[in-house]
Amino acid sequence: MPHVPEPEEDDLDAIAPLQPVFHVEQALLGALLLDPHRLGDVTGVAADSFSTAAHAAVFAAISALPPPDPAEQAKNTKWLDRVLATGQQQARGLTASYLHTLVQVCPWPRHAPAYARMVEAEDARRRLQRAAERLIHTVHDASLPHPVETVLAEADALAAVVDDIASRFPPRAGVLPRTAAPPPAITTDHTEAVEEEQLLLATATAHPADIESVRWLLPDDLTRPLHAGLWQCLTALARRREPVDPVTVLWEAQQRGLLDNTSDPSEVLRLLAEPAGSVEHWAERALQRSLLATADQAGQRISAYAGDPANTPFQLVVGARRALADISAVRTRWQHATGTVPPPRPRPAPATRAGPPTTTAAHAARAARATR
Repeated sequence: MPHVPEPEEDDLDAIAPLQPVFHVEQALLGALLLDPHRLGDVTGVAADSFSTAAHAAVFAAISALPPPDPAEQAKNTKWLDRVLATGQQQARGLTASYLHTLVQVCPWPRHAPAYARMVEAEDARRRLQRAAERLIHTVHDASLPHPVETVLAEADALAAVVDDIASRFPPRAGVLPRTAAPPPAITTDHTEAVEEEQLLLATATAHPADIESVRWLLPDDLTRPLHAGLWQCLTALARRREPVDPVTVLWEAQQRGLLDNTSDPSEVLRLLAEPAGSVEHWAERALQRSLLATADQAGQRISAYAGDPANTPFQLVVGARRALADISAVRTRWQHATGTVPPPRPRPAPATRAGPPTTTAAHAARAARATR
């Protein structure tokens, strides 16, 4: 059985993850140890861009120490000794032998900018995946007092990460990630959703005039196909200003092919004949569930994209933005439903210059003087 070193052991040479980025990080650090002056050519990465604490500590030490004189560096190991002492303050297991390993595995020090770009790309993928996982976790946190507001804040944070990645990696081609999107995985109280949707349908049947006030609710917001179809029937009858009651809704459902061999017309009639509460309340509850489910699915999609190392940063940006657009669409309807549409940003007042008055009163005064 192969030996797995403990975190406290100093033999970092034994730690060899198979991920390509590990070897890229080694090459970059080796290039900077061989030629510290190349640090000025390395952009877009910081200590927290690296995948291991040891690599982060080495890069932080190289960045913090003044570069040595090239001639002096060629004569002794004082530069490496200073890097080692500084790095050990952050990574106790760092050894001189590992620094020499970094130097030995670097193919070409002049390729340091290319190595840095690869490290930056992998760090972008990890940051995107962490942000997506935070969004998913927030959706499933049942302890939140204001779940929608908190979830939307996490969606905004995720969008900020996407924008940052987009600014760092100019587009090459608008190609979607090749990774298959996972199916919806949100776990909700299905019984509660079904009961509330039934109350929505029954209450809307009893008070069809209220349907107009919840135009922001779409059939896809409901969890069951039959419920979605019945909501389409209700909105269609209300739009055509036709009579609405359980029987007319049932007939509309039949005309639309919603009733199959598994649908019992008497059960549909019973469902539509038990109103309670208000249409607005149940519609808002359904929309809230839809928003959370959409955020969950978007987070799952983005996490799957970011979890596939074959995707380029720009592919991640394209896929993530499409997923976030789904959240934005539901968010807009939620804002209309709850009256929380943000006011437009105030435009700066135009600059004014001293000059003759231009008001209607001033024009009238000049005209009066001209007729005297």
